[in-house]
Amino acid sequence: MNVTKDIAYIGVNDHQIDLFEGQYDVPNGMAYNSYVILDEKIAVMDTVDANFTQEWLENLQNALDGRTPDYLVVQHMEPDHSANVVKFVEAYPNAKIVASAKAFVMMKNFFGTDFADRSIVVGEGSTLSLGAHTLTFIAAPMVHWPEVIVTYDAKDKVLFSADAFGKFGALDTDEEWACEARRYYFGIVGKYGVQVQALLKKASALNIEKICPLHGPILSENLGDYIGLYQTWSSYGVESEGILISYTSVYGNTKKAVMELAEKLKANGCPKVVVNDLAREDMAECVEDAFRYGKIVLATTTYNADVFPFMREFIAHLTERNFQNKTVAFIENGSWAPTATKVMKTMLEKSKNLTYCETEVKITSALDEASSAQLDALAKELCR
Repeated sequence: MNVTKDIAYIGVNDHQIDLFEGQYDVPNGMAYNSYVILDEKIAVMDTVDANFTQEWLENLQNALDGRTPDYLVVQHMEPDHSANVVKFVEAYPNAKIVASAKAFVMMKNFFGTDFADRSIVVGEGSTLSLGAHTLTFIAAPMVHWPEVIVTYDAKDKVLFSADAFGKFGALDTDEEWACEARRYYFGIVGKYGVQVQALLKKASALNIEKICPLHGPILSENLGDYIGLYQTWSSYGVESEGILISYTSVYGNTKKAVMELAEKLKANGCPKVVVNDLAREDMAECVEDAFRYGKIVLATTTYNADVFPFMREFIAHLTERNFQNKTVAFIENGSWAPTATKVMKTMLEKSKNLTYCETEVKITSALDEASSAQLDALAKELCR
């Protein structure tokens, strides 16, 4: 597949994988992207996962059409992109490796060598001429590892963006970009919003016509839409107007309250209400929704003088990803000593710019007249 006249795609699709990074469900697989720039000199952009060594080397050989690469650019050292550095060196012993200083330290850790005899260390503003194409390297530390660089090709106006603008899903599946890109972003990159903002600022000075990430499709149309979503996500803004209710329920009484609240919200004019059962739905999907919407209701039971485990896990996922800039409401249930709201607030103490609803719903075992009235009040407050 040609990206441009001089740039070929040589990546692979992975439909063998069940959990990406050992935790993210990927029903449509994953793409590990790699590219080759064919000029007077030839640069290969990253490798792929170790399970696809032979397929990748064959893709590269076919693209080279008898020629030999001069450089391997290693933008990111995560093994799904760097696993075949040694195999590349064995196949092309005269090629140089281009990477950041920190990447070469990681190569020593991963491979037992930093390739000192063939290394070219690059950093912010470094350039590499291939002939008609000149590559400019841009430091992107903590997007989402410290060694990351991205690369701009001025001739074809292509940004090789490493893991930025990536998504779950193989390239031979047809699915909406935003949903799986959002889940990928908040699961993997979401903690590093400040660093993503810094990269976006640098990218805004470039004339970009295509974005080539290490996962997901090549982006070439309506780039402002993709960049706009990244601006919103990395600044922890509100992407979609709506109310998310995330809950756990042991015997169904908390669930009953949640469903009643959802109906009351709609009756009060809130058209978009999303309900997530944290025990049964994909946790990464639930986390994605929490960052997407501006208002969130946390509903759970008191459990071992704490909160139900899935709610604890959910809030931990949010706080470690810098959850902020939201309106939050609480529903707690407890048969003898309800403390869930107190525990949840304590867990959220380090989150910035959270506005708590005045109405707090307290259920003692099951809904009664008082707690139903609290649901009424909460619905009105959230829909104001």
